[in-house]
Amino acid sequence: MKIKRLTALLSAAALLLCGCSINKADPPSGNDPPLPPTKEGKLEELISYSFDAGKADAHLIYNSKFAVLIDCGEKGFGKTIAEYMDSHGIKKLDLLIVTHFDKDHVGGAAKVIKEIPVETVIQSNCPKDSSEYSNYLQALADKGIEPVTLREMKSWRLGDAEVTVYPPMREEYVEDPSNNSSLITAVRYGSKSMLYAGDAQDQRMNEFIMSERHTFDMVKVPYHGHFQQRLGAFLSSTSPIITVITSSDELPEDRKTLDIISGIGASVYLTRTAPVIVSCDGESIAARYEE
Repeated sequence: MKIKRLTALLSAAALLLCGCSINKADPPSGNDPPLPPTKEGKLEELISYSFDAGKADAHLIYNSKFAVLIDCGEKGFGKTIAEYMDSHGIKKLDLLIVTHFDKDHVGGAAKVIKEIPVETVIQSNCPKDSSEYSNYLQALADKGIEPVTLREMKSWRLGDAEVTVYPPMREEYVEDPSNNSSLITAVRYGSKSMLYAGDAQDQRMNEFIMSERHTFDMVKVPYHGHFQQRLGAFLSSTSPIITVITSSDELPEDRKTLDIISGIGASVYLTRTAPVIVSCDGESIAARYEE
């Protein structure tokens, strides 16, 4: 009963936070151009590390100036994330973005919040009745963190990067409400950009391609590479040269999805093969598997 009351209170608090300024500096409007490279040319290397978390999402974007975590894998995976951060000297998270509350995205969040200082937590607007969600809320309460339920696009300048989070455009979806409520995150660094699409399904992808006319050098393919009717339009619109799919040997990506990626001439990296490392210096971008 205590957990249910706590869940209700924190959910209400999150709703009250809608629309407020959420980073320690004033955010740009969202229409500002990405920061240019330094006078010397290339920026410090930025790493996007997509964990091998099975059919689950966990992506850490970082350099010496900041760190952003998008999703946390399933329950128990937070320990792996914390160990990776510790081994790479990453002491805190500027942003923890929980794209939606399915267990394979929020499951490890409680451990991450307990173990790692977090500046700001951003979440979607579709709560779920699950132990993983309750554990996440309890961890936030224990640390005195008020999560921000995002309902308007927001951008942050972190070091030399611009991070923009796009919320769902509806309060409720009839079909696949949790997945279609996924936050979509763009990271722009110099002249290069990366997009993380959560588990966006047809309605959510259609919203994005109708409202945003941007191309991205790297796209994290939504919903673990499952084929969807709007996936071709989504990938054609975003025009990546690199794609990343979070899948597992037990639940692999669909063949049709791989055919679509091949058709647009992009390379594909599968986290079920190994963790995927995308490195960017603001002028160039490349992907490889962790050895």
